[in-house]
Amino acid sequence: MEKQTKNWTKWLYWFTFAVAVIVIYKTVDSLGQIMNWITNLLSILAPFAIGVLIAYILYIPCKKVETTYKKSKKMPIISKKARPLSILTVYLIALILLVILINFIVPPIVQSIIDLTNNFASYYETAVSKINELPEDSFWKTEVITRVVKELENIDIKQIINVDVLTQYAQGALSFASGIFDIFVALVVSIYILNSRTEILTFFRRLAGSIFNKKAYQNLDKYFHRTNEIFFHFLSSQFLDAIVVGILTSIAMSILKVKYAVLLGFMIGIFNLIPYIGAIIAVVIAGIITLLTGGLSQAIWMLVIVTILQQIDANIINPKIVGNSLKINPILVILAVTIGGAYFGMLGMFLAVPVIAIVKVLIEDFIEYREQNKIA
Repeated sequence: MEKQTKNWTKWLYWFTFAVAVIVIYKTVDSLGQIMNWITNLLSILAPFAIGVLIAYILYIPCKKVETTYKKSKKMPIISKKARPLSILTVYLIALILLVILINFIVPPIVQSIIDLTNNFASYYETAVSKINELPEDSFWKTEVITRVVKELENIDIKQIINVDVLTQYAQGALSFASGIFDIFVALVVSIYILNSRTEILTFFRRLAGSIFNKKAYQNLDKYFHRTNEIFFHFLSSQFLDAIVVGILTSIAMSILKVKYAVLLGFMIGIFNLIPYIGAIIAVVIAGIITLLTGGLSQAIWMLVIVTILQQIDANIINPKIVGNSLKINPILVILAVTIGGAYFGMLGMFLAVPVIAIVKVLIEDFIEYREQNKIA
């Protein structure tokens, strides 16, 4: 009997192993079909994901407007309908900002990109001829500068900023925008989430409470709120700071009559989203373009003014908007941005700071927990 049981167990083991091999083989063999199925599923769920993202971005503004409406004592109806009115208010503000962006900011930026692409060769030739006219002992004729100039000569700017590619991107964006159904679904999902956020959060809290024990649930709830707070505070404040920097630098460059002022100003604002490194890269690029289009004197003035604005932003504007909630050492930020950029590109550079802030919180809590246990 014991021998039969061993034989049965042995055959069951090999049967299970054979089935697993067949399943793995069929999975690998049909990997293309599986990937197509996953891609189709993701495309179907894309409007829902966009709706969740919109709701996440607008959550704090809606919450603040709702709190303001609830405090309205002169008009009780506003206090009673605070949530739907707050959602309506925030969406109207977002729509107005979108219209302003599309009508007043995007067209000059696109036109500047096209103009810069078409005229880059002539700007380069002018710069080279001016460098050649300088004395042989000039700084601009050193071996390093000469090598850089030769490297620039080999760069095909139209391959980097290709008008045809930009047109394809624009057409893709327009075709996406023409998907009325997807946009409608995303907006409906975002409005539903914002309006029913209390019920949704309550459901997920109950679900987590039923799965995890009390201590694990409390830790999960604590870190969820802290993570969400760090991410949202960082993202919203950095975007606001980037817009402020973009507007200020665009105005300053326009006063200096720098060509492509709006393009360069908002480029600096966007790059400002990447802490420390982004601002330096953007200012260097803006300086080179201004040097090619406006000459050395204008480039120096531009660099001086933008550097002053960057210092004002770093010491006054950014701390007021972002605050000191992250409290991360600059060296740690630069390390995180470098690693994030190396593995995940621009998105990794941008998200590196909130991610490292969360990791820092976890490590500090772990150290504090271990220290308390040692004392006990």
